Amino acid sequence: MTEQEKFEFKSEARQLLELMIHSVYSNKEVFLRELISNSSDALDRRRVEAITDKSLLEDGHELEIRLEADKTARILHLHDSGIGMSKEEVIKNLGTIARSGTKEFVQNLKSQEGDQTAELIGQFGVGFYSAFMVADEVTVVTRRAGESEATRWTSSGDGSYTVEAAEKEDIGTTVSLRLRDADPDNALPDFTDEFVLRSTIKKHSDFVTHPIKLRVEETKEEEGKDPEVTITWPTVNSMKAIWTRPSSEVSDDEYNEFYRHISHDWAEPLDRVSFKAEGTFEYQTLLFIPENPPMDMYWRDAKYGLQLYVNRVLIQDRCEELVPSYLRFLKGVVDSPDLSLNVSREMLQQDRRLTQIRKRIVKKVLDALQYIQKSDREKYIKFWNAFGRVLKEGIVQEQDQKDAMKELLMFFSSADDEKLTSLDEYIERMKDDQDTIYYITGESRKAVERSPHLESLKAKGYEVLFLIDPVDELVSENVNEYKEKKLKSVSKGEVNLGSEEEKKEAEEKRKEAEKSHESLLKAIQEILEEDLKEVRMSSRLTASAACLVGGEDDMSPQLERLLEQAGQKPPKQKRILELNPEHHLLGKMNALHIADDKQKLSAYAQIVYGQALLAEGSALPDPMQFNQLVTEVLVDAAS
Repeated sequence: MTEQEKFEFKSEARQLLELMIHSVYSNKEVFLRELISNSSDALDRRRVEAITDKSLLEDGHELEIRLEADKTARILHLHDSGIGMSKEEVIKNLGTIARSGTKEFVQNLKSQEGDQTAELIGQFGVGFYSAFMVADEVTVVTRRAGESEATRWTSSGDGSYTVEAAEKEDIGTTVSLRLRDADPDNALPDFTDEFVLRSTIKKHSDFVTHPIKLRVEETKEEEGKDPEVTITWPTVNSMKAIWTRPSSEVSDDEYNEFYRHISHDWAEPLDRVSFKAEGTFEYQTLLFIPENPPMDMYWRDAKYGLQLYVNRVLIQDRCEELVPSYLRFLKGVVDSPDLSLNVSREMLQQDRRLTQIRKRIVKKVLDALQYIQKSDREKYIKFWNAFGRVLKEGIVQEQDQKDAMKELLMFFSSADDEKLTSLDEYIERMKDDQDTIYYITGESRKAVERSPHLESLKAKGYEVLFLIDPVDELVSENVNEYKEKKLKSVSKGEVNLGSEEEKKEAEEKRKEAEKSHESLLKAIQEILEEDLKEVRMSSRLTASAACLVGGEDDMSPQLERLLEQAGQKPPKQKRILELNPEHHLLGKMNALHIADDKQKLSAYAQIVYGQALLAEGSALPDPMQFNQLVTEVLVDAAS
């Protein structure tokens, strides 16, 4: 046997364990749900791996979970015949808590009180460590399928753990908890008591599809005879697949517990979607929309997908073929009797029936979200705040349901400081003479609200949508029209507002200003020819001296920056500089041009260009030169 090795948890992990040990969470029984859920996952993995490696189930042992309580020693053992873990897997899975979010989890946990603790535990994926709420020592003995040597992991929650070789006859894992003394007054039941264990399993894990067996010891006494002790292992969960039962026979509590089981999220789901397909190809689906986003939602290598069953036998834990990535937050199961148990991932990727299921799931989920959006705005806003950014990815990916995706979009706008609005709600508020939905993209609400591009629209009372998420750049590129209304960026092309007569009058006024300043515009164009493709008069400015606009098909500066941050080098785009014909600065520049003061005109032109860059949130090409030019102009004005 190899020597025992001692490891130290990281500082955040030690804080986490201390918080768990001293947790004030009142419903401590959920630790058992988490351990059973982990065991169920291990059993599923063994069965799935056995599809391609028959030897994993040749030992004749039943896939099951067994609970055994030692009242005298106050130890609770939980055995499973699942896939088990190697030494490396033990250190990886049990020795590193919440690998990507421990620090954030601890900070959140410290700020919460009472039952909110449980939601955070589930959200950050540290359910195993809830065992320390009821135990002062946890020991795990596990043997990986295909290996002969077992591993023992032990921790008292003191910030360290030990790992050593062990002996275990069967494949699987045993978790042993040295329980604290029962303290019912402080919400700590006696978890060696048969009734407590039965009721806890029934409440939280009745739907687990593997048998959960409880060691029951009965003593029969007869006069004149020695007491007769019998030991039985009754199955204490029903193992009924919840998705096969009529919804009228399943309570909300049962659905919620099943959701927690498959998602490892201790919060209740926001909503659920279930449907059944019959005919030439049959399947049943039970889906849940979480209330909170998982911690790995934006991790590049995170796995997602629904559980795929064949006749209530799990064949794939996370089947990505069943949902598009923009619905990766969904949890749930799909069960079909018409698929093969021996199906491989490659076969699934080519199976047309899974494509049919996927399309149906997308439609059903989008329909459900549309219903929530119309019937329960508060609930939908909660969903949108959690998953709106992910859902927007579907605007780029989805073709069949693109109109439905557009209907679900929500944005902030100039109409309200706090409330989000849909495209339908925007259309309801449009002016009588308005046929265009106006929007502006930017890096923050503060930046776009102050943009000079909005000046004439504000003055005339036109509403503008604020597209301020990074993904909104892709949304704007893919949503050009909605319900026969064109979507237009106020920072691209020309913006003409009002009735046809008003538009005509504004255009004539702009052209007249351009004609009277034709020579000046040409001179400024020559000064800034490396950066600009055109200098023209503006009909969108009322207060600012200038702004930069792009052509209708040009890339926005925000998208340029996003591509640069992603390591790409987009081609340099020349912009259009629009000048306010009513601004006094134009008169100053025109006077310099008439006086043929090329040096000062160049300084003014470059300052105006720099101000336009800063106003849209872009960086100055040469900040030092810009500062020098501003200083020179200020000194000249003061002299």
